[in-house]
Amino acid sequence: MAQQPSRRDFLQGAGLVGAGLVSGGTAGALLPPATLAWQRLGGDDESGTDPGSPRFTIAVIPDTQYLFDGERSDPEPLAATLRWIVAHRAERNIVFTAHLGDIVQNGAPAELARAGEVFGILDRHRVPYSVLGGNHDVDPSRTDDVRGPSGYLEVFGPHRFRHLPTYGGATPDGYNTYHVVPAAGRDWLLLALDWRPSDGTLDWARSVLAAHPGSPAILTTHELADADHTGATWLAGHGQRLWDRLVRDSDQIFLSLNGHYWPPGRLVLRNSAGRDTHVHVTNYQDRYYGGSGMLRLYSFDLARNTVDVETLSPWILGQPPRERTAPARREVELTDPANRFSLAVDFAERFAGFAPVTRRPPRGPATVVGDGIVAYWRFDQRPDGEAVPESFRIDDLSGRGNPLTRVSLPGSGPAALRWSAEHHADQPAHASLFFTGGSRPPRGGYLRTVDGAPLNAATFPHGYTVEAYLKLPPDVRETDSAGMCVLSRAGTGRDVGKTGGDPAEPVALLGFSAGMALRWAVFPVGLDGIVANWSHELRPGEWVHVAVVNDGRLSTLYVDGARLLRNPTTPASGLATAGEPWLVGAYHRDRVVWQGFYGWIGDIRIADRPLPPDRFLLA
Repeated sequence: MAQQPSRRDFLQGAGLVGAGLVSGGTAGALLPPATLAWQRLGGDDESGTDPGSPRFTIAVIPDTQYLFDGERSDPEPLAATLRWIVAHRAERNIVFTAHLGDIVQNGAPAELARAGEVFGILDRHRVPYSVLGGNHDVDPSRTDDVRGPSGYLEVFGPHRFRHLPTYGGATPDGYNTYHVVPAAGRDWLLLALDWRPSDGTLDWARSVLAAHPGSPAILTTHELADADHTGATWLAGHGQRLWDRLVRDSDQIFLSLNGHYWPPGRLVLRNSAGRDTHVHVTNYQDRYYGGSGMLRLYSFDLARNTVDVETLSPWILGQPPRERTAPARREVELTDPANRFSLAVDFAERFAGFAPVTRRPPRGPATVVGDGIVAYWRFDQRPDGEAVPESFRIDDLSGRGNPLTRVSLPGSGPAALRWSAEHHADQPAHASLFFTGGSRPPRGGYLRTVDGAPLNAATFPHGYTVEAYLKLPPDVRETDSAGMCVLSRAGTGRDVGKTGGDPAEPVALLGFSAGMALRWAVFPVGLDGIVANWSHELRPGEWVHVAVVNDGRLSTLYVDGARLLRNPTTPASGLATAGEPWLVGAYHRDRVVWQGFYGWIGDIRIADRPLPPDRFLLA
């Protein structure tokens, strides 16, 4: 998986030199390779698109044929759609626009010329786009794309796209193109295949995929799937051939879009690798005003593992609301489940077969221990699943002499605390401990610093940083886990002379509310009370990195490097101490351990000074 930082320079050769895989009636080699070259696309030209953002949009335009139908034509709805794309390109990070064929109704030269003039809107702004031939754009009596010259090619042949930065190449006949689209820090392929691609074209498509082996691919073609008004969707006759000859065995193709049929529909098919391929049909020519230039937007969000799909008519949106007719008002935006929906896609898992994510390797203690680090514990001493023996010693790898030993609550056996291979992707040690604690009755195993450890007496007058990796089990909210602690300091507020707040509480704790929100609650040295920082509710089943940073005056809580909202402005200098141990995975009250932790805890590190986020363990 080729990762690229935001707004970096791109320079890529996109030709397929020497592929020579085309067979049958088409020519036996690809067109000369195209060279892609563009400088700092994000924000430095009129587009304003950002190829490094995890959010981007593919704009899709289905059959516009009734807008270009001899004397019954009106190109304005399509023109309004293309102007909308130009105007919203930066805002929506629209990185590519794909037309799904049947641009015109009769394939007449005048119709095609007029449509070509409208697409000049995109050409003038160098907006990357593709078109493909539908049955109304070419001679439908020809059984495949080996049809020779045509009016369609004169207007929408490869010459039209060669000036665009995403254009990759075409079949020798000119009816099929491919495009390389930089988005979310990687290259994506878009195949624009003719209404009836020949066997040679399918060979060519496979060669394109083979030449870009790490790129996810979107297949656009005119006819692939059909649907009915109940929502049922199936492969059309020609679509079955495409599935059997190309898509099924091409794991890179994860999404396929077509028009031709209506109403819209979608289905999910399993490819030969056992992974999902989303197949969508979208077409609005049967609706008011030939579809009103309807636009479908596929908004990818790789941070959320989601593709949000919406359908709207920019032409109607641009009309003054009071002047819209009743039919127009119904078509401004289509919000039924067939036209507005979200796809859950685990992109890393879906692309693992051809572009596996390079996992960060383990890092040795020396890479994360340095000036200011006063304790560092990692849990990679034994194999996955093995129990931590009673009184087992886990060394402090900072070299400051703060080892941990295991303690068990009454009635808790060895399996209450086990080594685990689970870990956060950016964790230095690829291991953790799994705690099976609870509160009714108090149970579990936990760790404590040894008596006399220097950390027990530390007050951190110049600030501190506390970091930990953790993961909550999926059922944590259904268990008696409210109030459990990742880390606490033995001794109570009362033990250090505090009367404010709740003097029975630990002098310091990093723990959880009933709703699984984190709380950092401490008795500062110079304050007679508790100061608490709060997080949002954490999601079970996901690893997180937590950091508390005190700059000598204020404390700030971070989750996965992000500063949180509920950080108090009450001065909180230093940490009070009764000179007693720190506990990992246990909550105590009034000097009695009430509860063990339930979940995974990974590396823990403590510094005697504030560390910036770029020095956190996950940096």
